[in-house]
Amino acid sequence: MSAPASSSSSLSTTNIMLAIFEKKTAAVDLYRPVRSYIAFHYSEREAQNLEDDLQALRDLRSDLENPAKQPSPTARRDVLQSYFRALCVVETRFPISPDRDHINAVTFTWHDAFKQKLKASQQNIHLEKAAVLFNLGAVYSQIGLSYDRSTVEGRRLAVQAFIGAAGAFAYLRDNAAAKASMGSSTTVDVSIECAGMLERLMLAQAQECVFENTIAKGSTPGVCAKISRQVGLYYEEAWAALNVAPLNQHFDKGWISHVQLKAALFYAEACYRYGLELHEKEEIADEIARLRSGVSTLSEAKKSTKGAPPQLLDAINKLEANINRNLDRAVKENDRVYLMRIPSPSSLPPLPSFSMVKPMPMNEVLDASKEKMFASLVPDSSAKALSRYTEMVDDIIRTQAEKLQQGSELTRVRLKDMDLPDSILALEGHFTLPVDLKEDVEAVQISGGPAGLDAELQQLRDLRRVNQELLVQTEELLQKEAREDAQFRGQFGTRWTRPQSSTLTKNLQDRLNRFAGNLKQAAESDARIERSVKDHAALMSILDCRPIESALPSLARPIMSLDANEDAVVGALKQSLRQLETLGAQRAGLEDMLKEMKRKDDILPKLMASTGSQEDLFKKEVSKYDPICEDIAQNIEAQEQLLFQIQAQNDQFSSLFNLEDYKASREKCYKQIQAAIAKYREIKENINEGLKFYVTLQDAITNVKQQCSDFVMTRNIQCREMMEDVQRNMAGLSFQDKNAGGYNNSYPAVGHQPQRPNSTDSQTVSRPPHSQTPPYQPAEQTSMTGYGYHPPSYGSAPQPPPPYQVPAQHGAPYPPHQQQQPPPVSHEYGQPAYPGWRGPYYNAHAQQHGSLPRPPYTVQPPYPPSHQGGYYRPQ
Repeated sequence: MSAPASSSSSLSTTNIMLAIFEKKTAAVDLYRPVRSYIAFHYSEREAQNLEDDLQALRDLRSDLENPAKQPSPTARRDVLQSYFRALCVVETRFPISPDRDHINAVTFTWHDAFKQKLKASQQNIHLEKAAVLFNLGAVYSQIGLSYDRSTVEGRRLAVQAFIGAAGAFAYLRDNAAAKASMGSSTTVDVSIECAGMLERLMLAQAQECVFENTIAKGSTPGVCAKISRQVGLYYEEAWAALNVAPLNQHFDKGWISHVQLKAALFYAEACYRYGLELHEKEEIADEIARLRSGVSTLSEAKKSTKGAPPQLLDAINKLEANINRNLDRAVKENDRVYLMRIPSPSSLPPLPSFSMVKPMPMNEVLDASKEKMFASLVPDSSAKALSRYTEMVDDIIRTQAEKLQQGSELTRVRLKDMDLPDSILALEGHFTLPVDLKEDVEAVQISGGPAGLDAELQQLRDLRRVNQELLVQTEELLQKEAREDAQFRGQFGTRWTRPQSSTLTKNLQDRLNRFAGNLKQAAESDARIERSVKDHAALMSILDCRPIESALPSLARPIMSLDANEDAVVGALKQSLRQLETLGAQRAGLEDMLKEMKRKDDILPKLMASTGSQEDLFKKEVSKYDPICEDIAQNIEAQEQLLFQIQAQNDQFSSLFNLEDYKASREKCYKQIQAAIAKYREIKENINEGLKFYVTLQDAITNVKQQCSDFVMTRNIQCREMMEDVQRNMAGLSFQDKNAGGYNNSYPAVGHQPQRPNSTDSQTVSRPPHSQTPPYQPAEQTSMTGYGYHPPSYGSAPQPPPPYQVPAQHGAPYPPHQQQQPPPVSHEYGQPAYPGWRGPYYNAHAQQHGSLPRPPYTVQPPYPPSHQGGYYRPQ
């Protein structure tokens, strides 16, 4: 399969673009009329003080009249921007009009930029401002055309210049064209239609520069097609404006032909580039349709245009040749391989487009608020009067805004009382939950929902099993050491003077027994959780519905109907709701209109020029807000009537569809969901408490296991030493020196804790750190003869409480048994099963003395009586 042609197409021949010529003007002397106005209305001294400003204004106007003074387009651009800001200052201080009290000796004359013989003259500043903005856009276009677009930097600068031109023409269209067109005479070039057309044209040329850059960078055909299509769209919009009044009789044929051919060229370019992408995807039928559409557009454009530049025609012919070559190749491949049906051009979707440019915002560039020219001519009286007028307008805006807000709030409350539009949505199958309830359900589903509880219960089982295995391993360590000690004691009889294991490991055995009791209570609590999950599975199953709205009851149509008017009732109610929504949108629009009118309400020129009563001027100016205020009043009244109508229609709808029963079932479903959420959270909290308990208990058992390992290791070392002594004794050696020390008092009980007076708190028992001397030090580590060395006992010195120690709390729900005082218990090993839990699932009833059976893995001594109301409250 041959590769399609992918040349640069029209790149080398589309450099032709358009620049706008500036408007010509007649000379105007602003210096003397403005100075005379200042001297007459203010004072001669004020006129003298403003001499520099007057001279600057005259110089700017002179530079505007003589473009040769600034041959550089950028210099003319700066002059135009400065002069426009000066005009804004003049407009707010010096009224220019034919009125006797105004500056009436100034007439601005401007020639049409496209038909030099046409001109307009006005005795107001609006034509002057519009002409300056037009020339600013024209200069920007000339700057864009001056750059070398064969380089990346040149194309980038050209883009900036063309979007600057578009911004100037857009500002002309939005701010000055309408006022200039209301004068006694005007020209088409500063009309709203012409300014809009020129904005589109400049955007088209800016986007065209972007397209040239895109081709130069080697972007993908799809990207090139989108950008090219947008170029064509901008040209098409400009061409459409050129073909309607008042522009269709104002521009030369060459202009119109250029824009039309450019629109066709870039549409065909987009088809060509899009065809390359379709060919890569092997969508041959669409490729053929697109290429045929591009060729057809080019052919029609060439037939309907005359007098086009040869350079542009060359570009069209080159592109047409490339398209035809790819079209022939695609048709052959389709006939031989793909055999696809070619869609008609009308069935094709619009080509995708993407705009990379927009008009440059000119508000900051042309903002005159920071200009210091004639700043001293704003009198305090005028400023105070303007402030008073502003307060009047603000009061109107505030009052009307409150009415609009009250109307919207009334609608919201009334609709909520009627359960609208929720009941209509429910009838159509669109169910909704209250926001807070939906958020709770989503939180439950994100955390795993009821379906995820089984995995968490399995975690509880695994942790309980791990703790039980650790406990068994620890017991086996002590049992093994005790069996070995009993074996040697039976073998050597009275010669084996070492203390029995049971006398040394009593405290360790007590702790292990308490751990076993805690584990038993934990198993019972886990069983209660599992029962709760099983018992409430049906209740919580609603939380696994996705979406949760599928669990809500539906509002069904009545099974039997006498007159079969359900559709009519529903349709009328929907229509009324749509009308109510329209009224709400109108209120929003009215509020925006008020704010926009206030934003544009600048009466300073009128205020400074007025010689009559300021109050009369204020009343006249404020009256322009009356139409909007009347519209607001009518909107509120229409809404009230519509709400009464909706109330009657909703009563009929509610009776026909038995809405009360539906609401009751829906509320019941809401309560079921709430109950399921509460039960899920309760079980989830229980499981979390259980997980924390097992982790804490595992640390405690591991600590005790380490102590038992140290104990067994020390006993093994001492066992070897005693066997050597006994063997030497049996061989006739004397051990009197060593017997003086003896073993009877060398090994205090493991975990022995001296009694502290007036202390009822449990003592912390922990294994000494490895860096300290082991509790059972081997004989070779002491300098004493015999075995009279007294090693430190477990728990002989209080240790810092471990991180999971829980202090005893007063008022516990399960007080300790008072018949027998248990031995001191380390908080480290009597850690509560579920610290701080007060729920029903981990509230084991207090066990009586001797009620716990001996675990199968426990040796002497038996379990001590349980004195806690559950494994989570150790004593």
